[in-house]
Amino acid sequence: MGSDDIMIGDKPSEAVYDVSVECYAVLGTADLPIAQLLKLGRGAVVELDRKVNDPVDLYVNRKKIAKAEVVVVEDHLAVTITEVLKRAAD
Repeated sequence: MGSDDIMIGDKPSEAVYDVSVECYAVLGTADLPIAQLLKLGRGAVVELDRKVNDPVDLYVNRKKIAKAEVVVVEDHLAVTITEVLKRAAD
């Protein structure tokens, strides 16, 4: 076992730094009946459960880890973290 394969205290060693995780932001959700879902097409509007200035939820590997606000960086959407949750929520 190499020195970068061990835990130092309760912090992971550098061995995990290259591990990829899935990270995504959820703008909001909507519950739709199947009948309405089947009628959706190009140009359809699905109203979400959030207001314009409400924070979005930031998830890592399906665990909610933070709240954030949507920003634009050059021509890409991005998020700025506004609150890190103390414990990952489902």
